[in-house]
Amino acid sequence: MAVTKIKPIRGTVNKALAYILDPQKTDDAFYVSSYGCAASDAAAKEFEWTRNLAVQQGMQMPKVLARHLIQSFDIGEVTPEEAHEVGKQLADEWLKGKYEYVIATHIDKGHCHNHIIFNAVNYVDFHAYRVKYSRIGRSCHSSAPSSSNFCWAFLATMRSSFFKKDSLPS
Repeated sequence: MAVTKIKPIRGTVNKALAYILDPQKTDDAFYVSSYGCAASDAAAKEFEWTRNLAVQQGMQMPKVLARHLIQSFDIGEVTPEEAHEVGKQLADEWLKGKYEYVIATHIDKGHCHNHIIFNAVNYVDFHAYRVKYSRIGRSCHSSAPSSSNFCWAFLATMRSSFFKKDSLPS
Protein backbone atom coordinates (compact mmCIF):
# COMPACT_ATOMS: atom_id res chain seq x y z
CA MET A 1 0.00 0.00 0.00
CA ALA A 2 1.16 3.58 0.51
CA VAL A 3 4.63 4.52 1.68
CA THR A 4 4.98 7.78 3.56
CA LYS A 5 8.09 9.88 4.25
CA ILE A 6 8.36 13.20 6.03
CA LYS A 7 11.18 15.72 5.61
CA PRO A 8 11.91 19.08 7.22
CA ILE A 9 12.03 22.26 5.16
CA ARG A 10 14.66 24.56 6.64
CA GLY A 11 15.43 26.73 3.61
CA THR A 12 12.70 28.24 1.50
CA VAL A 13 9.12 27.08 1.56
CA ASN A 14 8.59 28.88 -1.78
CA LYS A 15 10.82 26.45 -3.67
CA ALA A 16 9.12 23.40 -2.19
CA LEU A 17 5.68 24.81 -3.00
CA ALA A 18 6.75 25.69 -6.54
CA TYR A 19 7.87 22.10 -7.06
CA ILE A 20 4.69 20.45 -5.76
CA LEU A 21 2.38 22.93 -7.51
CA ASP A 22 3.92 22.36 -10.97
CA PRO A 23 0.92 22.28 -13.37
CA GLN A 24 2.56 19.60 -15.52
CA LYS A 25 2.63 17.26 -12.53
CA THR A 26 -0.86 18.06 -11.17
CA ASP A 27 -3.00 18.06 -14.33
CA ASP A 28 -3.01 21.88 -14.51
CA ALA A 29 -3.55 22.17 -10.73
CA PHE A 30 -6.66 19.97 -10.83
CA TYR A 31 -5.15 17.85 -8.03
CA VAL A 32 -4.22 20.71 -5.70
CA SER A 33 -6.03 21.55 -2.44
CA SER A 34 -5.27 23.35 0.79
CA TYR A 35 -6.47 23.86 4.33
CA GLY A 36 -6.19 27.14 6.22
CA CYS A 37 -4.18 28.83 3.47
CA ALA A 38 -4.10 29.51 -0.26
CA ALA A 39 -3.57 26.57 -2.60
CA SER A 40 -0.73 28.50 -4.23
CA ASP A 41 2.75 29.77 -3.56
CA ALA A 42 1.09 32.47 -1.40
CA ALA A 43 0.86 29.76 1.28
CA ALA A 44 4.54 30.39 2.08
CA LYS A 45 3.69 33.94 3.15
CA GLU A 46 0.73 32.69 5.19
CA PHE A 47 2.96 30.12 6.92
CA GLU A 48 5.38 32.96 7.73
CA TRP A 49 2.58 35.10 9.22
CA THR A 50 1.64 32.23 11.54
CA ARG A 51 5.26 31.78 12.61
CA ASN A 52 5.54 35.54 13.28
CA LEU A 53 2.35 35.43 15.39
CA ALA A 54 3.91 32.59 17.37
CA VAL A 55 6.98 34.73 18.07
CA GLN A 56 4.72 37.60 19.17
CA GLN A 57 3.07 35.14 21.59
CA GLY A 58 6.48 34.40 23.12
CA MET A 59 7.30 31.22 21.22
CA GLN A 60 10.77 30.68 19.84
CA MET A 61 11.11 30.86 16.04
CA PRO A 62 11.50 27.26 14.85
CA LYS A 63 14.50 26.25 12.73
CA VAL A 64 12.20 24.07 10.63
CA LEU A 65 9.86 26.28 8.60
CA ALA A 66 7.56 23.56 7.30
CA ARG A 67 7.32 19.81 6.80
CA HIS A 68 7.08 17.97 3.49
CA LEU A 69 5.19 14.70 3.62
CA ILE A 70 5.38 12.42 0.58
CA GLN A 71 2.85 9.61 0.21
CA SER A 72 3.50 7.19 -2.68
CA PHE A 73 1.17 4.52 -4.03
CA ASP A 74 1.97 1.43 -6.10
CA ILE A 75 1.31 1.54 -9.84
CA GLY A 76 -2.41 1.09 -10.54
CA GLU A 77 -3.30 0.93 -6.85
CA VAL A 78 -5.41 4.11 -6.84
CA THR A 79 -6.81 6.59 -9.31
CA PRO A 80 -5.53 10.17 -9.10
CA GLU A 81 -8.85 11.20 -7.54
CA GLU A 82 -8.59 8.49 -4.87
CA ALA A 83 -4.96 9.34 -4.15
CA HIS A 84 -5.83 13.01 -3.69
CA GLU A 85 -8.78 12.24 -1.43
CA VAL A 86 -6.73 9.79 0.67
CA GLY A 87 -4.01 12.44 1.03
CA LYS A 88 -6.49 15.08 2.16
CA GLN A 89 -8.08 12.71 4.66
CA LEU A 90 -4.67 11.68 6.01
CA ALA A 91 -3.61 15.32 6.42
CA ASP A 92 -6.89 16.23 8.08
CA GLU A 93 -6.69 13.33 10.53
CA TRP A 94 -2.98 13.75 11.20
CA LEU A 95 -2.87 17.53 11.60
CA LYS A 96 -6.25 17.75 13.37
CA GLY A 97 -7.21 21.10 11.85
CA LYS A 98 -4.35 22.92 13.58
CA TYR A 99 -1.83 23.34 10.75
CA GLU A 100 -2.12 25.08 7.39
CA TYR A 101 -1.26 22.76 4.51
CA VAL A 102 -1.12 22.46 0.74
CA ILE A 103 -1.55 19.08 -0.93
CA ALA A 104 -0.71 18.28 -4.54
CA THR A 105 -1.18 14.88 -6.18
CA HIS A 106 1.41 14.23 -8.87
CA ILE A 107 0.41 12.07 -11.82
CA ASP A 108 3.50 12.58 -13.99
CA LYS A 109 5.18 9.28 -13.06
CA GLY A 110 3.94 5.73 -13.45
CA HIS A 111 2.30 5.95 -10.03
CA CYS A 112 0.29 8.54 -8.10
CA HIS A 113 1.93 10.27 -5.18
CA ASN A 114 0.94 13.08 -2.84
CA HIS A 115 3.04 15.96 -1.60
CA ILE A 116 1.73 17.63 1.54
CA ILE A 117 3.56 20.70 2.80
CA PHE A 118 2.38 21.94 6.16
CA ASN A 119 3.45 24.76 8.43
CA ALA A 120 5.83 23.80 11.21
CA VAL A 121 3.82 25.97 13.64
CA ASN A 122 0.11 25.49 14.24
CA TYR A 123 -2.22 28.46 14.27
CA VAL A 124 -4.26 27.31 17.29
CA ASP A 125 -1.71 27.50 20.12
CA PHE A 126 1.42 28.31 18.05
CA HIS A 127 3.32 25.18 19.05
CA ALA A 128 5.81 23.67 16.65
CA TYR A 129 5.18 20.27 15.08
CA ARG A 130 7.62 17.72 16.50
CA VAL A 131 8.97 14.57 14.90
CA LYS A 132 10.86 12.14 17.12
CA TYR A 133 13.70 10.17 15.60
CA SER A 134 15.05 6.94 17.00
CA ARG A 135 18.77 6.78 17.67
CA ILE A 136 19.19 3.80 15.36
CA GLY A 137 18.85 4.73 11.71
CA ARG A 138 16.92 7.95 12.40
CA SER A 139 13.60 6.26 11.68
CA CYS A 140 10.69 8.63 12.12
CA HIS A 141 8.09 8.29 14.85
CA SER A 142 5.15 10.66 15.12
CA SER A 143 1.51 10.75 16.05
CA ALA A 144 0.49 10.07 12.45
CA PRO A 145 -1.74 7.11 11.72
CA SER A 146 -0.11 4.32 9.78
CA SER A 147 -0.39 5.46 6.19
CA SER A 148 -0.99 1.96 4.81
CA ASN A 149 -3.65 1.03 7.36
CA PHE A 150 -5.30 4.42 6.98
CA CYS A 151 -5.34 4.11 3.18
CA TRP A 152 -6.79 0.61 3.17
CA ALA A 153 -9.58 1.58 5.56
CA PHE A 154 -10.38 4.82 3.74
CA LEU A 155 -10.35 3.28 0.26
CA ALA A 156 -12.52 0.36 1.39
CA THR A 157 -15.10 2.79 2.80
CA MET A 158 -14.95 5.05 -0.23
CA ARG A 159 -15.24 2.23 -2.74
CA SER A 160 -18.01 0.39 -0.87
CA SER A 161 -20.13 3.55 -0.67
CA PHE A 162 -19.55 4.10 -4.41
CA PHE A 163 -20.71 0.60 -5.27
CA LYS A 164 -23.74 0.82 -2.97
CA LYS A 165 -24.73 4.14 -4.53
CA ASP A 166 -24.38 2.88 -8.10
CA SER A 167 -25.64 -0.67 -7.66
CA LEU A 168 -28.72 -1.84 -9.46
CA PRO A 169 -31.99 -1.97 -7.52
CA SER A 170 -33.05 -5.47 -6.48
